[in-house]
Amino acid sequence: MNITRSGRVLAIAAAVSVSALVLSGCAANEAPVEPTATPLNISGKLTGAGASSQAAAEDAWIADFQMTNNLVDVTYDPTGSGAGRTAFISGGVSFAGTDSYLSDKELASTFAACTPGTKVFEVPVYVSPIAVIYNVDGVTDLNLDASTIAKIFTGAITTWNDPAIVALNPKAKLPATAITPVHRSDDSGTSKNFSDYLFQNAKADWAIEKPADKFPFEVGEAAQGTAGVVAAVANGTGTIGYADASKVGKLTVANIKVGKDFVAYSPEGAAAVVAGSKPVAGRDKSDMAVDINRTTTNPDEYPLVLVSYAVGCLSYADAKVGPLVNAYISYLVSEQGQALAAKAAGSAPLSADVQKQAAAIAATIK
Repeated sequence: MNITRSGRVLAIAAAVSVSALVLSGCAANEAPVEPTATPLNISGKLTGAGASSQAAAEDAWIADFQMTNNLVDVTYDPTGSGAGRTAFISGGVSFAGTDSYLSDKELASTFAACTPGTKVFEVPVYVSPIAVIYNVDGVTDLNLDASTIAKIFTGAITTWNDPAIVALNPKAKLPATAITPVHRSDDSGTSKNFSDYLFQNAKADWAIEKPADKFPFEVGEAAQGTAGVVAAVANGTGTIGYADASKVGKLTVANIKVGKDFVAYSPEGAAAVVAGSKPVAGRDKSDMAVDINRTTTNPDEYPLVLVSYAVGCLSYADAKVGPLVNAYISYLVSEQGQALAAKAAGSAPLSADVQKQAAAIAATIK
């Protein structure tokens, strides 16, 4: 994927907290009064599943798309990235949402919904920061570096007044409260991105073989999905977790160290680091997977970020499904779809170059 800095940052609306996705095709409360999707002469049922990070955006996308294409019933089940990919590979859904791109092993699978002998597509539809959220009485501003975060989530640091945290926050009144780290219990692309960030920036403290969708340590509390992690942190004492920034609501969020500075998450920072990242080597032209530059020292870039993809067939065995996927994915990567996701979920719209490439791939789906 040829991502350039020149077109990386578009105007981005402020993040808006939205409710969890209702698993139906009905319009959401956050739907725009005036639809932006193009009306098309299509009808049928389209099913997707996967990344819970996409839930707020999918909610808004589905509502808007169906306002102008009311003969199409679109559903998206935010079961988690791993479950979504598994469901798509087995033919249980027509497309998947995933925060971690398909592995080489998965790419070698037989995709039940696809025309035999044809390839799959993988296009970015949602770019968002991952926020490190916490709930500690009296602490409203917190700086953390990758090493300290890694030690917290492996259990090496167990109290909030640990010297390592105090050194990063000399003015904060840090209590002796025990730390409860909260991680995803399900296979999660958000976990993989979080783990990859720590693996690349704090290898000595994040001793794993390779980042994966499964959280690698049995420390603290496990929770199902993005919503589960957010709820566990919000309702706990001395808790800390990680979640897609669109879901953090009023929870306090840590600044992470980038170079010599401590940086707050932002859609702009997420867009900037993706723009400076490289495509995964050896992929087909229909596969836009990218390796994030996690070790950037540019404070304008926020390296703890996820790129969430839509994955589907370039050619569907069921000829009725192809036009529906073509229309819906084309809408997701369009300027209108990306602007709506930015408004509904605070995501970073795809740069002009990336949007154009994704749209060209989506247009070939049949």
